[in-house]
Amino acid sequence: MKLAAALALSISLAASAAGAVPFGKWSEQKFPRLPGNQWSQSPQGVEVRSNGSVSLIWTRLPASDGAATRATWDWSVSESVPGTQLTRKGGDDRNLALYFVFLPQDRAEASRNTSIRKLLRDRDARVLMYVWGGTHARGEVLPTPYLGTRGKTLIRRPAGTGSYQESVDLNADFQRAFGEPKTVLVGLAVSSDSDDTGTSVQARLGGLRLE
Repeated sequence: MKLAAALALSISLAASAAGAVPFGKWSEQKFPRLPGNQWSQSPQGVEVRSNGSVSLIWTRLPASDGAATRATWDWSVSESVPGTQLTRKGGDDRNLALYFVFLPQDRAEASRNTSIRKLLRDRDARVLMYVWGGTHARGEVLPTPYLGTRGKTLIRRPAGTGSYQESVDLNADFQRAFGEPKTVLVGLAVSSDSDDTGTSVQARLGGLRLE
């Protein structure tokens, strides 16, 4: 009985871990002439302190995650930037943004060693940015002031504090944002941005899973 129970627990733990995206080794990308955020990573999640600053952390995904169609995560904000207009360049602070970066099948593996800056500039890349911030309503899909036709902002929460769980349909959101079928998921990034308003963010994101 003890062996059977241990085996059942092992299977349960393996199942619960399937699809989990670990933090801990994501790389930080700063921006020229702007101070970076303070990031603290563990395998389960990341905490960020943004104080009149901006930067992101990112990771490439294994090929086995490329066909993911859903994502879930939890996030919390204890200190928030004010609501901003997220379509305005130079005035678009937000508490958190979770980026999903996609490339066509024939480009996905060839870009394996490409940096996040080059990925975001790639004309074939498509980026879904799920955002907590701004003055916009939940569910709105907005153009980004930086990525042009390559990216869309999807509002999950307006600026403010709290703690929430999220679940998104990547297939449906990609189709809605770009009017075409989803391509291959190649990378993820998390950003926080408070440099335009000179305010502060204290936030956490964790429990990230792909299915």
